[in-house]
Amino acid sequence: MLSIALTGNIAAGKSTVSDLFRRWGATVIDADALVREAQAPGTAVLAAITQRFGADVVGADGALDRAALRRRVMGDPAALAALTAIVHPVVQRRRAELTTAAAARGDRFVVSEIPLLFEAADPAEFDAVVLVDAPPDVRRRRLLDGRELPAAEADRMMAAQRPAESKRARSDYVIENGGDLVSLEAEARRVWEALEARAR
Repeated sequence: MLSIALTGNIAAGKSTVSDLFRRWGATVIDADALVREAQAPGTAVLAAITQRFGADVVGADGALDRAALRRRVMGDPAALAALTAIVHPVVQRRRAELTTAAAARGDRFVVSEIPLLFEAADPAEFDAVVLVDAPPDVRRRRLLDGRELPAAEADRMMAAQRPAESKRARSDYVIENGGDLVSLEAEARRVWEALEARAR
């Protein structure tokens, strides 16, 4: 089994690439989905977040108000570190369980989509690291158009992440996503074929 980390900064196109990899035969483990699972109402993680950040990060329905929490930690390294310390170990354990299950099934490729791979995980635990990247102005436009975020919030979200240049040097493969979907699929296919060759 080839264990692959798929990463990239916000609005780079990771989810589109993971969908392509899934279509071509990979088992995909989405770290964001695992985070949402870990933070669900009634979990110990949500209780710890509430205790650390206050009841106002929880909505009237008992679910985490992600936008409120994001505003609380953005630009505050100590708060972000505290949140990571609460959530990351639970997500790591769950991802390890899913990876072990995939190996037991005989899956050939397991792709772990981890946005904060270099910030909060260990790239060395994977057989290959794939980075999806796009120019900052392209990513900003996608945030403004696709997610309808205010410009100031989009800028804060982008500034909170480590620059992609430092990640490119530590990645085995880079998928360029500054163009259209046809170009992205061609880039992703190039990398997928390299991963297939590596797995043989």
